[in-house]
Amino acid sequence: MSKYGDYELKATRYGYGEGLVELGHENNKVVALGGDITSSTAVNFFKNEFPDRFYSIGIAEQNMATVASGLALAGYVPFYTTYGVFAAGRCWDQIRTTICYNELNVKIGSGHAGVSVGPDGATHQALEDIALVRTIPNITVVSPADAIETKKATLAIGRMFGPAIVRFGREAVPIVTKEDTPFELGKGYIFKEDGTDVAIIATGAMVWMALEAMKLLRQEGINARLINLHTIKPIDKEIIVKAAPDCGAIVTCEEHQIHGGFGSAIAEVIVANEPEPMEFVGVQDRFGEAGPPELLWTEFNLDKVDIVNAVKKVLARTKK
Repeated sequence: MSKYGDYELKATRYGYGEGLVELGHENNKVVALGGDITSSTAVNFFKNEFPDRFYSIGIAEQNMATVASGLALAGYVPFYTTYGVFAAGRCWDQIRTTICYNELNVKIGSGHAGVSVGPDGATHQALEDIALVRTIPNITVVSPADAIETKKATLAIGRMFGPAIVRFGREAVPIVTKEDTPFELGKGYIFKEDGTDVAIIATGAMVWMALEAMKLLRQEGINARLINLHTIKPIDKEIIVKAAPDCGAIVTCEEHQIHGGFGSAIAEVIVANEPEPMEFVGVQDRFGEAGPPELLWTEFNLDKVDIVNAVKKVLARTKK
């Protein structure tokens, strides 16, 4: 396993694949569906372990969602997996009308999330998937921070009943949680220090970037509270509402479009309960690009320096 500084590196997709295999051993009703990209989404882990419970649907994602729905009606626990632009985008009507309207027990693996997928470019970088799915009733939406948390998320949605989607990436990212780090669907947690100068609320790989930003902030005497909010729906209102008055300023971080995404979900809670100044770190209304992940983080203003700048900007708007 490679390293970045003090961090071990591992792709979140591998946590998804490992979680699928564990679920397969737990429950013989768990089945997996793939769309000709089983290796790049790590569904091949399940395919190799349970070849008779894997279905290759081909490059026909909408059909895959519908087949998964039929399997759910027959009593199975189907996971259909493909890139997020197809899993959530191309299949949106099937998710809304077939899966969620009928509250079917279908699980969705949404891969290649964010810009850090790298060379695949704009067409394959899922930057709108959170906005698409979180507006649909009856669905659970999860965006884990690292491979360990992705495995936990996969296990959690496989053990619950009802529609659920888990978001993960292709490239290796730092492992920032541990096996004993708390994980519960619908519950965020304070990741590091219980700071009161500003609350940084992050999801997915941006949790790691926020950790890096906190190091820089501490050097300037800014004590931040970092909240890992892996479950976007149902959202943990309690932890958000508490952080708002405690800190008096909020910065949200997501590897996704600002419009309608994770930050928007936080803002909905803040405005209705504890209005405080906010800043949003995320993709600013543009498509992705091809390139090395480390360059894309900087190009799309998702770097630790961008988080620091957002913190300084929001603090300038407070009375603190």
